[in-house]
Amino acid sequence: MLRSGVKLTHDLVVIGSGPGGYVAAIKAAQLGMRTACVEKNPTLGGTCLNVGCIPSKALLHNSHYYHMAHSNELKERGIQFDNVRLDLPALMKQKTTAVKSLTNGIATLFKQNKVDRFDGFGRITSQNEVTVEKSDGSKQTIATKNILIATGSEVTPFPGIEVDEKTIVSSTGALDLERVPEKMIVIGAGVIGLELGSVWSRLGAQVTAVEFMSSIGGQGIDLEISKTFQRVLQKQGLKFKLNTKVLKAEKVDGKIHVEVEDVKSNKKDTLDCNVLLVCVGRRPYTRGIGLEELGIATDERGRIKVNSRFQTEKYDNIYAIGDCIPGPMLAHKAEDEGIFCVEGMTGAPVHMDYNCVPSVIYTFPEVAWVGKSEEQLKAEGVKYKIGKFPMIANSRSKTNNETDGMVKILGDSETDRILGCHIITGVAGEMINEATLAMEYGASCEDVARVCHAHPTVSEAFREANLAAYAGRAINC
Repeated sequence: MLRSGVKLTHDLVVIGSGPGGYVAAIKAAQLGMRTACVEKNPTLGGTCLNVGCIPSKALLHNSHYYHMAHSNELKERGIQFDNVRLDLPALMKQKTTAVKSLTNGIATLFKQNKVDRFDGFGRITSQNEVTVEKSDGSKQTIATKNILIATGSEVTPFPGIEVDEKTIVSSTGALDLERVPEKMIVIGAGVIGLELGSVWSRLGAQVTAVEFMSSIGGQGIDLEISKTFQRVLQKQGLKFKLNTKVLKAEKVDGKIHVEVEDVKSNKKDTLDCNVLLVCVGRRPYTRGIGLEELGIATDERGRIKVNSRFQTEKYDNIYAIGDCIPGPMLAHKAEDEGIFCVEGMTGAPVHMDYNCVPSVIYTFPEVAWVGKSEEQLKAEGVKYKIGKFPMIANSRSKTNNETDGMVKILGDSETDRILGCHIITGVAGEMINEATLAMEYGASCEDVARVCHAHPTVSEAFREANLAAYAGRAINC
């Protein structure tokens, strides 16, 4: 409770300025709340903007250009030139410039919306107080009506392997390597491992991804899509060791020896590399922020337990969103939760359909999906039908010479309602939003099949796949 004599200065204090936190703070201010946001790092934007989504996409985009120029692909398109060279410092500078522009943009948005910014480590010290410990050791306490925890997540350490961010790196260090390694081993073939592995493979490294599971792409990806995706990446030069467990890693004579074991045969092997990238996931950043002292419950993975309005179990004025609560660790998921959460504080209804949260792997081609996979529908006993359309049959994909991939639609056998969409193509991350919109409004496969799509566009493949699911056959294949 609020200490005697202390007056409330704010309606809401948000701890964390990542995608969920900063969006929630701005929305709350727009709704008329006196809002403050506490951030422990020097810049706003959290992991996503500073050392995650944004810098990795800059490297993915530019490395794709280099790969096209350095390979024979542009020659096949009638564009010939010689002496293609990589200027890695310039490539890194463009990434840094993009990040700085966006972090500065959030600071500007805070000013425009009159969000009070507090720099320092935020800790909940009572039901209505957040204490900010600043870099000089001084402390400041903010008295507030509501508190929103948006502290995000951090890299999950690998037991026995010490990250130095130079040769044994996390995703953070992999964004700032000073040279292209001859050989790179990636522990984990999930989203982050595949994206960063693709970057350095395009720039010239021999990349091998070691994955404990039997498929790539992480949770939620459709198995057929995963296998197709793996074949495409292997064609680009990436190597995979699936069903393989990493036992240990050690530095020997300037190299890193990684001992692995096949989980089926128990056969051991030793791989060597110049850089080891550890990508075994992320964990909620919930330690040290005052949860234990206040008795705020977390689960076995450190995630904060909340109800449908994002309120913690013990305090109805302390909320949590994003990576620090259950659900996919996605920036756009956190953003939506932040908006719905603060709207709920004003008494508005709160509803979020987690089945309509899209996922994207930003390799080339991109992989994107929303809704259920075949494996999930089988496990749930749902009767479904499938519609597929290969990109090689799409006019725009042919003219772009980007024919790898497909669109796969899963529809309800009885109602025709779209249950899931899975895409592999160069613009899958853009196309998946049409599928998400359709699913959010309960569209059937027939609904999409009867919507006119511009020609020639890659998105016509989405329409054709829905037509295949609804009518049994597409037009152009």
